[in-house]
Amino acid sequence: MGTTKQRRPLAQVRAAIAAERRELAAMLDGLSAGEWEAPTLCGGWRVREVAAHMTMGFRHSLARTAWELVAARGSLHRMTDRCARKDAAAHTTRELAALLRDNADHPWKPPVGGIEAALGHDVIHGLDITVALGLDRRVPKDRVRILLETVDARTLTFFKADLGGVELRADDLDWSYGTGTPLYGAAQDLLLLAYGRRLPPGHLRGDPAGRFLAGQG
Repeated sequence: MGTTKQRRPLAQVRAAIAAERRELAAMLDGLSAGEWEAPTLCGGWRVREVAAHMTMGFRHSLARTAWELVAARGSLHRMTDRCARKDAAAHTTRELAALLRDNADHPWKPPVGGIEAALGHDVIHGLDITVALGLDRRVPKDRVRILLETVDARTLTFFKADLGGVELRADDLDWSYGTGTPLYGAAQDLLLLAYGRRLPPGHLRGDPAGRFLAGQG
């Protein structure tokens, strides 16, 4: 149990990314106008801002990204927030879904973390949407496993996830992480915690569950 840190074949991860993007595009196509305006697990972002952010890497060249970073005075957080809001206003919801689908095989990946980070980017932001909307979408377990294998102290630090004194225990996969009081949940929900998210009620079980509720602390 826990993190194995093994690297998956590149073709396997790329296939997982392409499948995830196509499935998320289909999910976005099925949302109502009201759901596109609903908040997500990403603080301050509606569904449309998250979708715009997910497609940013396909639309922005390296030069434009560098310019946007300079315009944001070197703050990556400020840059991504500014771009997400601007791009969400510039594209229709249909266009945002199509951008994700049409770029299913795009080789974009974040500047750190390798190809697994690209899968993480899609899976986590997809969950930011579906969990917040109460949609019962289960990310295929083979994709979740790839990401669970990358969870370590650096992951928690990067995403500012405080899991001190807690042991995450998946109840649908043979996986655990950390030491302390057990906290149980679906593997994809525990993955969200490792990426610094807080969840709506009903997703977690165990004494520490209240510590990770959305809107707490």
